[in-house]
Amino acid sequence: MKNYNLLIEHQCPQCGAPATLTETDRLFSCEFCRVRSYLMPGDHFRYCLPSRAPAGKSVFYVPYWRFKGMLFSCVSEGVRQRFVDISHQAVDNALFPHSLGFRSQTLKLQFASADSEAQFLPPEQSLAAVMRIFQTRFRLRLPQPVYHQAHVGENISMIYAPYYAESSLYDAVLNETTGRQPPAGFSETVAGCPRLDWQLRFLPTLCPKCGWDLEGQTDSLVLLCRNCASAWQPGRQRLHRTRFGHVATGNQEEVIFLPFWRIRADVDQVVLDSYFDLAKTANLPKVPREEWRDIPFRFWSPGFKIRPQTFLPLATKMTLTHPPDLVADQLPDGELYPVTLPLVSAVESLKVILANFIKPRKTHFPRLPDITIAAAGFRLIYVPFVRRHHDLTQPQFRFTILKNQLKLAKSL
Repeated sequence: MKNYNLLIEHQCPQCGAPATLTETDRLFSCEFCRVRSYLMPGDHFRYCLPSRAPAGKSVFYVPYWRFKGMLFSCVSEGVRQRFVDISHQAVDNALFPHSLGFRSQTLKLQFASADSEAQFLPPEQSLAAVMRIFQTRFRLRLPQPVYHQAHVGENISMIYAPYYAESSLYDAVLNETTGRQPPAGFSETVAGCPRLDWQLRFLPTLCPKCGWDLEGQTDSLVLLCRNCASAWQPGRQRLHRTRFGHVATGNQEEVIFLPFWRIRADVDQVVLDSYFDLAKTANLPKVPREEWRDIPFRFWSPGFKIRPQTFLPLATKMTLTHPPDLVADQLPDGELYPVTLPLVSAVESLKVILANFIKPRKTHFPRLPDITIAAAGFRLIYVPFVRRHHDLTQPQFRFTILKNQLKLAKSL
């Protein structure tokens, strides 16, 4: 699989040492001063393509929205899935290309900075408007009608491309003319643009409860404290405590615990209050039992990146199985795979999971646009998988994941 991760040149906020990050990196550990910090972008990350403009040129930056993630589409024959990595101009100006092409994947980027003396054109198209353009583009390639589409595991960022204007417009990445002439007064318009109002924040990785060092890998979205057995999700300004648990294992073999989001949700127009309701809705090959009415229904969604062809079957299998034997608020002994898919992505996947198991499809798919699913509660659950030579196996739920899929998912 091709590496879709951006490479970003960075400096340690403590000692200024250079480093190269990937776009999925959140936990930064400086190799020189050993200080660890968590990257906090606020809403989304902002990057700049490198400029090769000669000294003295008035460089300005043009914004592009970039979306990377899984796209699920519900059509009459079932749920189709694909991975997408696309960009689109955020200023709606014919002077500039509509997309960045492969530039963001082949060049090392830098974090945009409010300290830069360059001008940054403000985005004129909202993310929602650009997402509608993306959806329309992909809908045209699908059999009609398309009842529902969902973007899951999305990585949204804004990438700025450098230009400067003389008698013609120059691409500052290549330092070559684009062959296009800017309109009269264009330089004055650019000069009047406001300075970039964004700054990357760095959060100390200390447990807010006990002050111990938090643990996590570079791409972890949930940090763990082994001292007070707590889990923390970064918010916009600070860390928020996350409820968690794990599925007990009696297996003596070597295991690794994979994270899943277990979500309690209110589903409109479909009765899904209990496991009894699930058995009827999914037409499970089981005779529903009365005691199942006392088992609350929960959605399960992977808390880690995996290719879409595996993500949906795994989420559906876990939801239909309803794993029991949870040990609440206790970290399991053994290796814990990092949480790399946020809760918001799990919530976005709920209607797709429902569409994948609801029966009969012919009756329910036309109703998908009107069905609403609202998350009412969640818990992060670690599920044990047995390590084999080439794969990870969950014998209780009869599901296998190839190790290579997890390795390749690092670049999704």
